[in-house]
Amino acid sequence: MSQVQEAGIRDWDFPRGVASVALMVGFAREQGVAAGRILQGSGLGEKALGDPDAQIDAHTELAVIRNLVRELGARPNLGLEVGRRYRITTFGIFGFACVSSPTLGEAIAFALRYLELSFTFCIPVARWQPGEFVARIHDERIPVDVRRFLVERDVTAMFQMLCDLLGDRVDLLRAEFDFPTPANIDLYHEIFGVLPRFEQPHNLFSLDPAILEQPLPQANEHTLAMCLAQCRELVSRRRARTGIAADVRELLVPRGGADGFAAPPGIDAVARDLNMSTRTLRRHLDTAGTSYRQLLDEVRRALAEEMLTATPLSVSDVAIRLGYAEASTFIHAFKRWTGTTPSAYRRGAVSPVVR
Repeated sequence: MSQVQEAGIRDWDFPRGVASVALMVGFAREQGVAAGRILQGSGLGEKALGDPDAQIDAHTELAVIRNLVRELGARPNLGLEVGRRYRITTFGIFGFACVSSPTLGEAIAFALRYLELSFTFCIPVARWQPGEFVARIHDERIPVDVRRFLVERDVTAMFQMLCDLLGDRVDLLRAEFDFPTPANIDLYHEIFGVLPRFEQPHNLFSLDPAILEQPLPQANEHTLAMCLAQCRELVSRRRARTGIAADVRELLVPRGGADGFAAPPGIDAVARDLNMSTRTLRRHLDTAGTSYRQLLDEVRRALAEEMLTATPLSVSDVAIRLGYAEASTFIHAFKRWTGTTPSAYRRGAVSPVVR
């Protein structure tokens, strides 16, 4: 039986840091292209690229990518060249959390759960199945003019991260891409160690699942706990909602805060409160890159963490206050959100975020 884990986000339109833009500007400069030409129209100056706390939206990075492709797109396999520059340290606290994970499989699971702390535009979905671990890379929502570049860049960056995590080269079982065969495939073979198949239905790569159990050389439980707390805090800051998403979140939060007993309203009730049809609400949320279910999960998770760390309520009581009929359903959801159980979270096995 196969096990599937999807990413914590559905789309590439999420806020991000500037390290990826800085990397691409540096690459372009090495090819003789001035930083100003790569940053043109993005609203970014060179000074901003040195600020580790600077945050940009995805469309800003997309503008930089379009400039890069315009200036250097004639180079064969440009995405591969850029993608191999991404190292685990490029990703900051997100990368350190991956490095500190006990095994490669757990690092991958964490990376998927917190994918919005990366720079990817392609969205991976992982499938653990007998004899093979497959990462399918979704590119359907990426603009066509930069799609191939970003598939090459993001897949290469993902592969480079796997190698960095293990401190050694990772052997792929296969690699497949949905675009035509390039004129020169030598760089593909050099990077991935296999000759990919092209013009396939999907972009994907696969590994021997046994490698997922391999301990990581820099695994550290204490460091991981600290990194997880910082990652959660960073995600919380970046997820500050505006517009329709903020309106929905406001309606989902119990009027009595964490002490409210009423189950959260369903999407039909929320739509009525916002004076629109359910279908229209779904469409507006999809345009905003989210959904009723995702917003409900965000609200429930925030309230659950607050109640588990700031009140003596039992896990069952927390489940009831969040609108779950059974504690087991809440426990399953909480583990999906955080990677641990409510009881373990409360005990401090994973340090809570200070709010």
